[in-house]
Amino acid sequence: MHERFTEFAGSEAVVEQMAREWPDAPIFAPIGRPGVLPPELERRLRTTGLSRLLRGSTYAHLLPALPVAMSRLSLPPSDVVIASHHAFATQVVRATSAPVVAYVHSPARWVWDPSMRTGEAGGRLGEAALAAFSTAFRPVDRAAAARVHSMVANSRAVADRVSDWWGREATVVHPPVDTEYYTPDAGVSRDDFFLIAGRLVPYKRPDLAVRAAQRAGVPLVVAGDGRARAELEELAGPDTRFVGRVDDAELRDLFRRCRALLMPGTEDFGIVPVEAQACGAPVLAIDAGGARDSVLPGVTGELVPPAPLGGDEVDAWAHQLASFDAAAYDSAVIRRHAESFSRASFRKAMADVVTATIEAA
Repeated sequence: MHERFTEFAGSEAVVEQMAREWPDAPIFAPIGRPGVLPPELERRLRTTGLSRLLRGSTYAHLLPALPVAMSRLSLPPSDVVIASHHAFATQVVRATSAPVVAYVHSPARWVWDPSMRTGEAGGRLGEAALAAFSTAFRPVDRAAAARVHSMVANSRAVADRVSDWWGREATVVHPPVDTEYYTPDAGVSRDDFFLIAGRLVPYKRPDLAVRAAQRAGVPLVVAGDGRARAELEELAGPDTRFVGRVDDAELRDLFRRCRALLMPGTEDFGIVPVEAQACGAPVLAIDAGGARDSVLPGVTGELVPPAPLGGDEVDAWAHQLASFDAAAYDSAVIRRHAESFSRASFRKAMADVVTATIEAA
């Protein structure tokens, strides 16, 4: 079961692979809209009446109802229930007597980390409402986590949060990456531009990449769209090019040609950097979060230390861009590293966790 099918992104790709590993298992979610999942998986999807209250892909107004909906899902008799967790999925422990495996993309950071509520829609009133909800929900969240049989985190950083916020230890199973599609092409030469790809939202720090590229005087391609795009275009220098949202083939081509992919924001894991590495591209990433699991410094890219308090983070990144030598990295070695994050590796690791959970129940 998953929390919502309102769009198809990294966590939905995780659920897709689990659904293909267990092809007879029904898929549950409190809310979902048609067309998000592939047709053969959508036929297995069961949602609740909350789906009728969706406004396009917007679900924020349903937030208070979601934990209750999770705890009241009408699940069939099961050997095991796998919960794909962002915020509320562990509440499914209240809806089943079967053992629960929680695959945790992250405990809800906005619940446990006040800084994640800054800039919430609705201004200060929205932040205050979310803070009040978080205060009331934290004990409920922790209680549900205590009842989960097997806890799985998508990175070591998320496993640390599970320990700090829930008091549980977690096995790390990295998300699946389509390493069969994202591949190098010996006939394509590396170009001189850096690349940032994905949703243009503040927490991913695309502004840092744009500012650093301008200061270093290096070409940057920005692939993606989002609410921060207009601001980024105002910040950009003459060598920064915005190509908007691209399809998979265009993205693969950019991975194959870029000098390096940039990931300046802290991600729970970050699938895009592994896709880039699967194409042989080195990665420059912030030394925090999931990048510490996926980037090998000096081998598949570099980890950029966060600037000290009061330090100039733009200058630190600009220095990295100006001095970066893509020829120092072996694309074949980068590719081999990326293969360890394959879909097959993910499915085997999850199958082992589920088997162990059933045997121990």
